[in-house]
Amino acid sequence: MADAGARNPAQPMPTAREMWGWLARGEVALALGVILIVLLLVVPIPKALLDLLLAVSITSSVLILMTALLIKRPLDFAVFPTVLLVATLFRLGLNLASTRLILSHGQEGPESAGQIIQAFGELMMGGSFIIGVIVFIILLVVNFVVITKGSTRIAEVSARFSLDSMPGKQMAIDADLSAGLIDEDTAKRRRKELEQESTFFGAMDGASKFVRGDAVAGLIITAINAIGGIIIGVVQHDLAMSEAANNYVLLTIGDGLVTQVPALVVSIAAGFLVSKAGVDGSADKALVAQLAGNPVSLGMVSAASGLIGLAPGMPLLPFAAISLGAGVLAWKLGRKRNEPEPVIDAHPQGEPSEEPISTALAIDDVKIELGIGLLGLINDLEGRRLTDQIRALRRSLAQEFGFVMPPVRILDNMRLPSQGYAVRVKEMEAGQGEVRLGALMAMDPMGRQVELPGEHMKEPAFGLPATWIDESLREEAAFRGYTIVDPATVLTTHLTEILKDNMADLLSYAEVQKLLKELQGEQKKLVDELIPTVVSATTLQRVLQALLRERVSIRDLPTILEGLAEAAPHTTSVVQLVEHARARLAKQLCWQHRAPDGALPIVTLSPEWEQAFADALVGQGEDKQLAMPPSRLQEFIRSVRDTFERVAQSGEAAVLLTGPATRPYVRSIIERFRGQTVVMSQNEIHARAHLRTVGSI
Repeated sequence: MADAGARNPAQPMPTAREMWGWLARGEVALALGVILIVLLLVVPIPKALLDLLLAVSITSSVLILMTALLIKRPLDFAVFPTVLLVATLFRLGLNLASTRLILSHGQEGPESAGQIIQAFGELMMGGSFIIGVIVFIILLVVNFVVITKGSTRIAEVSARFSLDSMPGKQMAIDADLSAGLIDEDTAKRRRKELEQESTFFGAMDGASKFVRGDAVAGLIITAINAIGGIIIGVVQHDLAMSEAANNYVLLTIGDGLVTQVPALVVSIAAGFLVSKAGVDGSADKALVAQLAGNPVSLGMVSAASGLIGLAPGMPLLPFAAISLGAGVLAWKLGRKRNEPEPVIDAHPQGEPSEEPISTALAIDDVKIELGIGLLGLINDLEGRRLTDQIRALRRSLAQEFGFVMPPVRILDNMRLPSQGYAVRVKEMEAGQGEVRLGALMAMDPMGRQVELPGEHMKEPAFGLPATWIDESLREEAAFRGYTIVDPATVLTTHLTEILKDNMADLLSYAEVQKLLKELQGEQKKLVDELIPTVVSATTLQRVLQALLRERVSIRDLPTILEGLAEAAPHTTSVVQLVEHARARLAKQLCWQHRAPDGALPIVTLSPEWEQAFADALVGQGEDKQLAMPPSRLQEFIRSVRDTFERVAQSGEAAVLLTGPATRPYVRSIIERFRGQTVVMSQNEIHARAHLRTVGSI
């Protein structure tokens, strides 16, 4: 029977090139490196290998420090927390490896733990191990108490402020995106950088604890090496106390220095990194620009150094040199500041030297102002980010009504209630309301008050009774058949109704031109023949605005243009042009207002009222106006209100059907007190539409 562990002859052994390729992969090399570091904790190594690894530790700490000094921003060294962990683990492994050598072979002399440890020990002790111990303790205290503690505190504060400022920064990014100042890719990149920044400072807050732990471990290992080594030398190897103390203390101090010096360098690098937040450029440029860039400060330094040098007993030469150098630098900087700045003529390139004052006249078409307590809506709220909903809303309205709404700018407003918001259209307030973060809005589809504990209020978009309930009541509210919406959806729904009410104002001349340019093929020829020879672009804009004012989609722009081409040669009245365009859109209108069963529910206008409106029209041709007595108008308004309230109670959303001649004037009366009521003429009923009469006026 073949050995179960034997290699299959069909599978060739990997070649040296293949094995080297595996090792060349970054993740494999890193994994092997971490495993080797862990092995240092348990496997003894020879002196020559220890010298090599200690040299790697010292030079790598210098590399880390130089990288921290020369980077332009902390995120350019985002891997620093991982580097700090690996470097700390590496030094601890070397500490244990050197401790094993010191305690095992310390009796052989100062060279028993390698040349690097011996050199550091002899350099620091200078012939007296007491001096070496004192200097080592001071170095340890500087690292542990001063540098490491300060870096840890800065990391804690940076992490806290980074997290606290995230909503405001996120809101600024989303506001720029909604306003069209940046594109989607730029917004994603900025959000990613913001996320990396908060993650980095959070990781630095935890990683700084590694350095403190490393300093404590170094102190404990040093004490063990010194005391344990002397005991081993005296008891096991019969060395004299002085000889054992000289050997083991020298090795201990050398071992402590060779690990604490890299630790000190890495701690300095961590301090530079966490204290660099908000500073542009590398550390040398920032220091020169901010410390040596003020001639007044340098002049004061020069004067102070000169006075100190003249004091009795003070050495004159060093203070005189500092005073002279600072004075010369202050004089040069002062002359440079007094020189007139060169005037650069930017007009040939068409760029003004300063921002024109006319930019102050620009206004935002649509703007949402949020109270300070609603900044959380900007961030991801269970997958329902406000900006994402607004982006989807603009796409939905474009598909429904035929033109792209302008971008929505989002700002904070400290004057609003904490959880209040306001929607402005062309800088004018179009609506306001309040939502409750962390709660849900529940509404009864029948329009009754919700019978659940919570804050009763009116839904801001339609004014229906609603209640803000706790998240824990979601299942009970759903069981009772209530409609449940989150705060972001409440605000977006209100914004939707406001935009629908103001679509006519948002359709600018430029938007009309854009719609015409987007037409293709034969439709483009129709535009060329119609505009501006038959109908001006301004007249077309007024017709489209009139349609949008009654929430009629202009997406079928070619059909509207065809209707205008038919009517324009016979009339210049915008009212008549609109009526003719509506007649061409008869199929769309009937489809738009159909009931779930496919029929069009209608409320008819009696012949008496038709005649009353016809008789009330005064003027000739295109100058006709409605002149109905106020008492008669009040009677009509009461009849309309009573009829449509009865129809609404039966669950129907009916349209009012009138004659073609009176529809514009009936609509002008109804829109003042019941704007949501649709008024259609008999010319707008498609031949295949199925009508269902639900009432009469």
